[in-house]
Order: sequence, then structure tokens, then C-alpha cells
Amino acid sequence: MQVILGAGGAIGKPLAAELRRMNIPVRLVSRHPEPAQEGDECVSADLLDAPAMLKAVRGCEEAYLTVGLTYSTKVWRAQWPVVMHNAIEACAATGCRLVFFDNVYSYGPVDGPMTEDTPIRPTAEKGKVRAQIEGKLREAMRAGKVTAMIVRSADFYGPDAPMSFTDALVFRRLRQSKAPQWMVSPDHLHSLTYTPDAARATALLGNTPDAWGQVWHLPTAPAITGNSFLELANRAAGTNLKPMVLGKGILRIAGWFVPVVREGQELIYQSDRDYVFDCTRFNARFPDFRITPMEEGVRACIQTRS
Repeated sequence: MQVILGAGGAIGKPLAAELRRMNIPVRLVSRHPEPAQEGDECVSADLLDAPAMLKAVRGCEEAYLTVGLTYSTKVWRAQWPVVMHNAIEACAATGCRLVFFDNVYSYGPVDGPMTEDTPIRPTAEKGKVRAQIEGKLREAMRAGKVTAMIVRSADFYGPDAPMSFTDALVFRRLRQSKAPQWMVSPDHLHSLTYTPDAARATALLGNTPDAWGQVWHLPTAPAITGNSFLELANRAAGTNLKPMVLGKGILRIAGWFVPVVREGQELIYQSDRDYVFDCTRFNARFPDFRITPMEEGVRACIQTRS
């Protein structure tokens, strides 16, 4: 039995499907879990509650921490350290191994490709929170308290990722015959991880004995410019709509009225320079893993009527 802590999100759903495909029994844990197919075990739990976390992982060999908290620095500061503490303690008490699904916020601004060896130098408050909880997990790993790994993804795109900027600014708008949008500069390279690939790779890593105790960058297609991505999306939608560029000034004004835009201001550095995510280590370890070509992934996103 393997358990997904945060089973209803853009990664939790396809991860559950992948584990089932591998004939692994799955326990789905969230506040309001819903079975995807007959046989799914569902546990309703508040991961901020230590006994609930312990109950969620008991009897499982591996736990995948894929929970998505409200996109708010205030919420992250208050809740992420508690969630990570509870996950570590529950896994330590039960012998359950832990896979932490992370992003790249803790790296901060980076000149050149991001690798697993990129220094942790966050500048954004959300990045500092991620660095704090990652540090807590690494400390527990070094002390032999838990067996764990950290898997990282670049920005998402995928057919069931409604909270991604690509869905909000590109795919959803094109499905409504509206001009697609891009933030700050579409001339820079930008890596995007396809969510089904991320889920498939996370399941693979979680069931690979020699992957534990490491940080892994999940498989991601080569970075392309925002302009090239928008061209792919227009082509997949059968449209030729001129993109709109949302500059820093427009985003600053929008942030006065839209909380999620305001919360993203501190991470604008991800859009005003090249954002290149390197997954060479994964590719070398799993040379037969097929990364979905971006043209194919974009077409699947356009065809999804969400």
C-alpha cells in the first residue's frame, strides 16, 4: 500500500492512476478524498493534525507528499512547517518512506540551468518557506530518522492543471477564443514540466530502490521561448490570435485586485530571464523514459474542456 497525501491535485490524481497501473494499492488522503475507481481506499484527514497524519500513513510502505496549500505566504509560513513536521514524525513512527514533491522556489534567481546541485538561495518569502521545510527533511534524512527523497518540477502544464499559469493565461483563453497571454517577456526560454510525465516519473522514482536519499529533477522537455509555446498553443487550437504580454506594471496593478497575482509578484524573476530546468540526472538513470514532446502535450491541454 502506498499513500498520496494531497490526492486531489494536479499531481495527486495522475500519480494515483500511475500507481494503480503498476498494480500498487493506493490510499488517497485529503480533506475530502474521492475514489477514482473501485478499490481505492480514501481517508479524510487534516494534515495539520499529527494524529490524523499518523493514521493516514499507518500500514503504508511509501507516502507521497503532494499537498497544495492555499497560495499565500501567510498560509505557507503557518502551515507548511507543521505539515512537514507531521509527515516526518508519522513516517519515522511507522517506517514509511517519504517522497516530497517540491518546486524550485528555494533556488531563488538562477543564472544558467537549474540542476539538483544548484545552491539553495531563496529571495522570495515563499522560497524561504520551501527552503526551511526542505532543510527539516534533509536533517531527518541525515540523522537516519526517515528514508526519503525530494523530487522537483519546473512550472506545470497539463490537461488537468487548472491552477497553472499556462492554463489560466493560455489554454483557457484560447478555448474561449480569447488572445493568449504571457508574463513579462515571451522572448526568454522557459521550462515547463508536463504533469502526466511528472506523476509517472514520481511513481517510478518512489519504486526504485537506489533513488532514495537523493534530490531528483523530474523529466521535462527542453525549454522553449514563451513565443514558441504560444505558437504551439495557437496551432493546436486552430487559431492565430495575437498574444498579449503582461508587463511588470500591468501585473503590479492587477495585484491590487487579484490576490493570486499579488502573491506571485515576489517570483517575477522566473519570467524576466531564462528559466531553464535541467533533468540530465533523471535522463541518465532512466534512459527509456519517454518525455512527452511539448507539441503533443499542448494539444492535449487544448483539447481538455475544463
